Amino acid sequence: MYNLARSIFFRVDPERSHGMALGALDALHRLGGVTRLFGRPVNDPVELMGLRFANRVGLAAGLDKNADHLDALGALGFGFVEVGTVTPKPQPGNPKPRLFRLAQHEAIINRFGFNNKGVGHLIQQVKQRHYGGIVGINIGKNLTTSVDQALDDYLVCLDAVHPYADYIAVNVSSPNTPGLRSLQFGEQLDALLGPIRARATELNGQTGRNVPLLIKIAPDMSAEEVALMAASIERNALDGVIATNTTVSREAVQGDPQADEAGGLSGKPVFEASNRVIRQLREHLPSLPIIGVGGIDSAAAAQAKIAAGADLVQLYSGLIYQGPKLVGSAPEH
Repeated sequence: MYNLARSIFFRVDPERSHGMALGALDALHRLGGVTRLFGRPVNDPVELMGLRFANRVGLAAGLDKNADHLDALGALGFGFVEVGTVTPKPQPGNPKPRLFRLAQHEAIINRFGFNNKGVGHLIQQVKQRHYGGIVGINIGKNLTTSVDQALDDYLVCLDAVHPYADYIAVNVSSPNTPGLRSLQFGEQLDALLGPIRARATELNGQTGRNVPLLIKIAPDMSAEEVALMAASIERNALDGVIATNTTVSREAVQGDPQADEAGGLSGKPVFEASNRVIRQLREHLPSLPIIGVGGIDSAAAAQAKIAAGADLVQLYSGLIYQGPKLVGSAPEH
C-alpha cells in the first residue's frame, strides 16, 4: 500500500508532498486507521537518561517541526518522537524550492533553514498531545540572531520548552543557518553549553523534573574534532548526544542531477559517516547515551548503528523511502 502512495507523492513537488503525506496521516489517525494499517508499537522497553522508552526506534527532528502531527506520527509505533527544530520567533526559512529527492541514492537534500511557527505554537501543540511516548524538543536560533547572540535564543527556547519536554536537544549542526556550525567547536561551544547546562540544572531544581539535555552534532568532523567535541560534552555534563545531522559532503552522490543543490544531505549516503562519528564518540564517552541517526533503512541498518555504539536510533529519510513498516523493524539488542 505504501509503495502506491509513494508513487503518487513522488510525482509532486517534494515539500508539497511532504505536507500532503502528513495531512493524510492526520486524517487516517482521526479515523483510527494508523494502528490498524501499520500494526501495534513494538514493546521493547529500554531505560536511558532516567526515561523509559517503549522501544529503541524514534523519529528524528525535522519531519514535524511544529509538533502539528505528533499524535499521528506517534501512532506509527515510535518509542519516542523528536519535534523541532524550533526557534524563539516564527520564521519562514529559506526561499523555495528547498527540498530535493535523490531517489536513486535514497537520499534527500534540504535547506529549510529552521522554518517553524515559533516556540509558543510548538508548546501549545505538545501540551495538547495524546501520544503517551517520550517527546524530545529540538531547539535552535533564529536566522536574524547573530552567532554572537545565539545563546540568548537557546535560553529562551530552553525556558519555554522545559516544562513540556521529556528531553531537550541543542541543535548546533544544521548547515542551513549561516554560522551555526561554528558553534560546534572550541571556546564557542563551551561558551554556549556552559550557560545552557547551568540554566537546565536550575530549571530541573525548580520544577523537580530532571529533563535530559542533549546536543545534536554533524557528521562532517575529523577524528580530532570529534575528540574535542566529546571533551566539551563531558566538561559541560550533557546527558547525551545525537549523532548525526545531515552532511554537506556530496562524495557519495556524485553525478546525481540534484547533487549540487545547497543544503544538508540525509539518507543512505550519510550512513557510514554517521556510524564513524558514533564509533569515535563511544571511544571517548564509553557510558554516555548516544542516539544514532543517519541512513537507517532497515532493521539491519539500525542494528549496525547500535553495534557502532548507539543506544537508540532515529528515522527520517528512510521513513520516506521505506514507509511506516520501517518503524516496526526494531533492532535486536
